[in-house]
Amino acid sequence: MSAPRAAGDAIIDTCTRQLVSIAEQLAAELHPGRNPRRVGADSELERELGFDSLARVELLRRVEQTFGVRLSETAFAGAVTLRDLAALVNDADRAQPAAWRSLRHETASESPALAAPEAAQTLLEVLSAHAALQPARTHIHLLGEHGDEQRISYADLLAGARTVAGALLTREPVQGRCIGIMLPTGTDYLFSFFGAMLAGAIPVPIYPPTRLTQIEDHLRRHARILANAEAVLLVAPRQAQPLTRLLGAQVQSLRAVLCPEQLRDAAPAPLAQLARGSDTAFLQYTSGSTGQPKGVVLSHAQILANIRAMGERAQVSARDCFVSWLPLYHDMGLIGAWLGSLYFAMPLVLMSPLQFLLRPRRWLWAIHRYHGTLSASPNFGYQLCLDKIADADLHGLDLGSWRLAFNGAEPVSAQTMRAFGARFAAFGLRPQALAPVYGLAESAVGVAFPPLQRGLVTDRVQRAVFSRRAHALPAVADDGAALEFVACGQPLPGYEMRVVDAGGRELPERREGRLEFRGPSATSGYFRNPEASRRLFDNGWLDTGDLAYIAGGDVYPTSRVKDIIIRGGRNIYPYEVEAAVGELPEVRKGCVAVFGSTDPRSGTERVVVLAETRLREREALEQLRARVHALCTDLLDMPPDDVVLTSPRAILKTSSGKIRRAACRELYERGQLEARRSVWWQFARLGAGALLPQWRRLRQSSAARLYAVYVYGLLALTLPPLWLLIMLTPGLARRWRLTRAALRGLFRLCGISLRVRGAEFAHGARGAVLIANHASYLDSPALAAALPLPASFVAKEELRRQPLIGALLRRLNTQFVERFDQSRSVEAAGRLAHSVREGKTLLVFPEGTLQRMPGLQPFHVGAFSAAAANRAAVLPIAITGTRSILRDGSWLPRRGAITVTLSQPIAPQGEDWRAALALRDGARTRLLDEIGEPDLEALGA
Repeated sequence: MSAPRAAGDAIIDTCTRQLVSIAEQLAAELHPGRNPRRVGADSELERELGFDSLARVELLRRVEQTFGVRLSETAFAGAVTLRDLAALVNDADRAQPAAWRSLRHETASESPALAAPEAAQTLLEVLSAHAALQPARTHIHLLGEHGDEQRISYADLLAGARTVAGALLTREPVQGRCIGIMLPTGTDYLFSFFGAMLAGAIPVPIYPPTRLTQIEDHLRRHARILANAEAVLLVAPRQAQPLTRLLGAQVQSLRAVLCPEQLRDAAPAPLAQLARGSDTAFLQYTSGSTGQPKGVVLSHAQILANIRAMGERAQVSARDCFVSWLPLYHDMGLIGAWLGSLYFAMPLVLMSPLQFLLRPRRWLWAIHRYHGTLSASPNFGYQLCLDKIADADLHGLDLGSWRLAFNGAEPVSAQTMRAFGARFAAFGLRPQALAPVYGLAESAVGVAFPPLQRGLVTDRVQRAVFSRRAHALPAVADDGAALEFVACGQPLPGYEMRVVDAGGRELPERREGRLEFRGPSATSGYFRNPEASRRLFDNGWLDTGDLAYIAGGDVYPTSRVKDIIIRGGRNIYPYEVEAAVGELPEVRKGCVAVFGSTDPRSGTERVVVLAETRLREREALEQLRARVHALCTDLLDMPPDDVVLTSPRAILKTSSGKIRRAACRELYERGQLEARRSVWWQFARLGAGALLPQWRRLRQSSAARLYAVYVYGLLALTLPPLWLLIMLTPGLARRWRLTRAALRGLFRLCGISLRVRGAEFAHGARGAVLIANHASYLDSPALAAALPLPASFVAKEELRRQPLIGALLRRLNTQFVERFDQSRSVEAAGRLAHSVREGKTLLVFPEGTLQRMPGLQPFHVGAFSAAAANRAAVLPIAITGTRSILRDGSWLPRRGAITVTLSQPIAPQGEDWRAALALRDGARTRLLDEIGEPDLEALGA
């Protein structure tokens, strides 16, 4: 918003002067050596002051500390100038955090609650029943960003939904059609979700943008989901309305983009025609698919069956209180938290994910304030509380009411759970509250829950027996080599789980195999995706895609099916080896990949250990390789076939930070981790031979343009088969090896020499953050061809949604970051930090963009912050020559020489903000020394 220059200007101007001082200090830290710029009230935070997402978070911290206020995260994200920020500070709640966090709220005392509507067949009947029998009872306590709340009763929710339904029915025939809902957590989302149902439509939740100025880019990324759903309407913030034509070109079914304001004044829709239990309630699109979007189809009956089963196992009643920060566009937050609370008539305390991500303590204090009994989070949420909540923020906290702390949606870490339980036991958290669970969207939410009051249970099994025979025999107490798996509960009432071998035959207890389930909430398949639906089922059982064993009725997930290694008849599991190797001081923790590579001669799999390290010296690397070899031999009772030490960010991971072992294997097998020529190199040479005579004739008759024709002709000939090979080739190591060899071949065929200096530093850079200057679109191919070991490139989010390029980058384990949406940029920074913490080698262009003119632009701080926070080294890489070969704004390449120079890694001197800035400044100095171009930041350009 823009601050008005009317009444209150004097206060705002006083505040602005203080903000100017804060901004000047932060800018000086961010841009030391730059010619000082004039900072004024109307200075733009991003464009003029260069405050990227992490810098804005640091600014938020300093402003709140200076003025003793709590600012709205959403409003802060939209502030453009310091004057905007001054208005936010002037309007902010100046109450001390202790004042609101110590307040205890009796959620269940306002009125006696009635029992859950067991006869209801649809979610609409559930809402109607509560609204009829206890209309004034509070259903949701919607927390604002300053600790305030808005109470939504059952009558409020039904009235708001009826109004939305009336507005929808007057605009389009929506019965049986899909309606996209892309709204943040709040009343508009809640009313629109049930309003679409009341109108007979199928809601399709989509994650919302935080920075509305980037709504166009956000919508472009979601066009594929809307097209697959054949959505006729999209409910989105007001700023999305002008984009109907944009989406209409990509989503032919879409008729209009509506904002919530357009749905508030209609006559309420009647309740005469309610849905049937067999009708589709909504579509839940799963993440991570590189092909056609997968929308899980769930009926009202399936959702209610899952809610009832979970409630029965957890003994949920209206006396409970669920506290949630989980997003409402994913199953755990939508079904587990909101719809489950609705069914059992228990109050739901709801905050936005952004509030939790920026201030994790708010989750715990909400449990304290409202006597929360139930809450849930993926494992990373518990780890975030351990990492980001200071002891000073916990004074007076009481978690004694929390009876079930669910941990699901991603692999559960026993280490995280133990640490969380130990730290917060002093604040009343009982160890019996820790509840690892197992589920997936294809079952609505849950499949297995643990017994009540059991707490964390793990199983230690004999490594050798489990590896050889997939038999989980219990290990003795002093077995230091034992594998440890977390018990994720027993099948919910009415559900069955089984473990089968490769032939589909069910295995006995403590035998590992493919985990399958069946139950009343199992999906019927994916919306308009018959091929994916066909692969989902096995004679009436739904294949989870996980490996597991069952013992004592509990399911113990062990791995994804694609991650297991089979060598000489033994099954080898990567997780324990990766964790053990990651504990070595020289190896980046969490940045180890263990995978199998098929030996074509013997037909068995070679065990390959890929680890990221910051070491560069040859002797130190050999010593580390020997230590890794010995450690793996002890753990596996057999030596690994290959130990590859690579620089940081070489190990490929998913967007959520999971190691992509198959992708790493492909890189390894294709020579992307090591400089080996393969069949693919010969293929490239054959392609070059076919074009070489034509290239010579063209060179004789022309100069630059004919050279360009040759280059693009060569690309047209080689890139399609190369793209296809990368997409089809299994194993990340093979894919990277293929890519590296092909790029080197292409550079040579194009007459472009590629020189690599300081390559010895890359071999010890595992776990480091690689930082390179950005001068041309050739930089990424040059680095991929030059680096002796693979790295996970960090690219802009827009590339992910491009059909061909996005698919290729995902196959090469590229990590994508949001450049415009602040909250998602912060989330992306968190994912990068998580990747660094796990020891992955990330390669970042900190300038964020490129330009025609020579010179090093200002750096974003995110990568350096991630490195400092995780004690990871930064390895500067200078690229020269690419700008002259292919300049920004031109598509006519020239011959030339490219030099890639790796320099000595820079170790962090701390973990805080200043340490991150020191890393940034050190890397910047190294790059400036190598590239010989001006410092545009110092020049104020």
